[in-house]
Amino acid sequence: MASAKSKDALFEAIAVMGKAFASPRRLELLDLLAQAPRTVDELARVSGQSTANTSQHLQALHGAGLVTRAREGTSVRYSLANEQALSLWLALRDVSVNQLAEVERAARDYLGEEVDAIGREELIARMRKGDVVLVDVRPSDEFDAGHIKGAKSIPLQELEDRLAELPADREVVAYCRGPFCAYAHEAVRRLQAAGREARRLEEGWPEWRLAGRAKKRSRAA
Repeated sequence: MASAKSKDALFEAIAVMGKAFASPRRLELLDLLAQAPRTVDELARVSGQSTANTSQHLQALHGAGLVTRAREGTSVRYSLANEQALSLWLALRDVSVNQLAEVERAARDYLGEEVDAIGREELIARMRKGDVVLVDVRPSDEFDAGHIKGAKSIPLQELEDRLAELPADREVVAYCRGPFCAYAHEAVRRLQAAGREARRLEEGWPEWRLAGRAKKRSRAA
């Protein structure tokens, strides 16, 4: 019969991953890595942390098997370990919204007043008809690392200067990193202020990518 000691060791080993999630800074790093692989310095800059703190948090995520790393000259580039790591992070985020009222309140305070949104299936149908233009308002490096097919890259800070690139007779759908990303919300507000019909995609690139892979697997089964 298994000993209590070995049982404790099992749950302690599993808890390593749980502990890796027990830091808001590490969760932000996971969210950023869900968009694109990045070096320690890049992650420090985007997240507003020091390089030393960022490195420590990444080491904890690596120790939990959530990220991988590869040396590039004098830099170290981190990536999410696999699809399971991404799914786990997204599940934690979504369950927290459903179960914890304070998360929903914090999201509302951060994102501001809600803007009109569109779901994945409706967007796909509209894109097939050609009566909507999809805009990725994330930074261009994130777009280059992966994006929704048919999307046009217009980072949020360039939006007003590039309005002429968007057909005036079509609705604009903006998307970014996910439901907690403020870029798409702000893009919709700016587009509507400019007299354009606009909505945001309910999800972001990571959710879209996972849904696409799941669909391919179901077809292959």
